[in-house]
Amino acid sequence: MYAISLGEDGARLRPLEPWHAEEFLAHLDRGREFITRHIPFGAHATDLDSARALLQAYADKHAAGTGFLHGLWLDGVLVGGLLFRIFGTASGTCEIGCWLEPAGTGRGLVARGARVLIDWAFEERGMHRVEWHASSANEPSVNAARRLGMTREGVLRQSVSYRGVRQDMEVWAVLAPEWRAARAGTAPAGRDDH
Repeated sequence: MYAISLGEDGARLRPLEPWHAEEFLAHLDRGREFITRHIPFGAHATDLDSARALLQAYADKHAAGTGFLHGLWLDGVLVGGLLFRIFGTASGTCEIGCWLEPAGTGRGLVARGARVLIDWAFEERGMHRVEWHASSANEPSVNAARRLGMTREGVLRQSVSYRGVRQDMEVWAVLAPEWRAARAGTAPAGRDDH
């Protein structure tokens, strides 16, 4: 299977598939508390079978063209990932998201990998809109959306309950023409004006 280099530091982006279950579980176990601070991703993958089931669910979404899961490897070690949680080809809208264990933070892995996947969504799959949803309390995720040049479109106040706390969810997005203009250097970065 393919692996895309994300730079000179040994970072790679590649599909995260059911046969990676053991490696995926070890990654989650190393960073579980950090990963699940703001999102429930991987919270129920607590043994090899449940880790494989989560990866298989995304393999099934991939086969149906409705979702995709990619891992981020650094020097051969899985340290996080990116996913298209929703991929609506009929509507031309998808939602991208991420997670990292502590060893993957502060290296720009999410932005580098997300740029590759967003390019693919717009140029290869014909998407018109890529969204990013994040808890307002999740500053690293909000900052990642900002670094990707997305525009904050609004805040859904106390719309999600996670760990017994009502959270505000921010919706960020970039449209295909904005992305192309930004990549060509002819447009300003995303806005946070709502």
